[in-house]
Formats: sequence, structure tokens, C-alpha cells
Amino acid sequence: MEEKKYSTPQEEFWAGDFGNEYINRNQSAEYLASNLNFFVKALNQAGRPQSLIEFGANIGMNLKAIKALFPEIKLGGIEINAEAAKELGNIIGEDNVFHGSIFDYESAEKFEVSLIKGVLIHINPDMLPLIYQKLYDASSKYILVCEYYNPSPVTINYRGHSDRLFKRDFAGEILEKYPGLKLIDYGFVYKRDPAFSQDDITWFLMQKIG
Repeated sequence: MEEKKYSTPQEEFWAGDFGNEYINRNQSAEYLASNLNFFVKALNQAGRPQSLIEFGANIGMNLKAIKALFPEIKLGGIEINAEAAKELGNIIGEDNVFHGSIFDYESAEKFEVSLIKGVLIHINPDMLPLIYQKLYDASSKYILVCEYYNPSPVTINYRGHSDRLFKRDFAGEILEKYPGLKLIDYGFVYKRDPAFSQDDITWFLMQKIG
């Protein structure tokens, strides 16, 4: 079988063994409970969305929580890692999974919400404008960005690997790029929260207004 070629080393990183190992670290009942609490807050101003697509959905722990909150919601997911994409299909259905790079995804339909959580921090910074465009194009109404925040771009060592984690003001860049977007809610979840911790995630809910 011909080896898949990726345009950035970050894609190869997550499509391979490290991405496989990541699966095992993020499927606990505690993490699911934390996600339920997280999305109750992050999607509060979106009402009851009818459809949502997640960019970089992994095994679907975020989508599993969202499905529990909104049982009738139509879900889609994009995932580069083959093992994760297979497990994701068990949650949202194989036909709703795009197995491949986010860079290669073309939105054939619009979803009420486009979601990205803990993924932009791992994207090659040169490719961020392309991802911003895909998030925008996939959404009919809302964009939910949930990432590490820093007011200026910085690179952080990630589990002993360099150039694999980047922090910046992702939502601010998206708002500047698309004047038709409005920030309608935002928040922060601390890793030391005694009940429902997340890994210092800052979230921003934006709405298309023009």
C-alpha cells in the first residue's frame, strides 16, 4: 500500500503512532463528564443546534457529549488518524466521518456549528488561514473555537517534541479575518477545577451576522 503523503510534519505526527497513543489517554468517564459540563456552557448561546461538525474529532469524545446534550443533532467529524476515525464512526456513523487531513476537507454541506477543540494548537502556523477558511465555510451560523490562548504567538515543547504545539489568539485572528463574525460568548476552564477540569481551555463562540 502506498504510504500517505502529508503536506506538514504535524499531520504525519498525528496520523501515526503518536496519534494512536493519544487515543488511549482520552476516553475516560471523567473526561466525558467534563466535556458534558464544558459544552453546556460553551454552546449555551447557540440554543439547540440542529447540526455540528468537528474538525479533528479524534475518537469522538466531544461529539459523544454533544450527542448526549442534543440527541437529535446531526453530527459530522473530520479525523486524520485511521484508528481514531474508525472509533469515531462507531459514534456518529461511518458515513458522517471524513477520514483525512483537515487541509483536504471540502465542505459539501453547511452545519449550524463548526467546532474545533484542541486542534489549532497543533496546526502548522503557516496553514492556519486555510483552516480558518474551512471552519468559516463549513458553518451556517456558529463557529466554536476551544484552544490554549496566548495574546501573541508562541511555540511550546509538547511531550518532548518541538514544533508540535503553538499558542496564540486564534479566535481574535478569525474575527479580524471575517468582519461578518461577532463574538457572542467566551470562557475559560481551569485544569485545577475540582469537579470538571479541562486542560486550561479558553473557548470562543462566534456567530455569523453578515
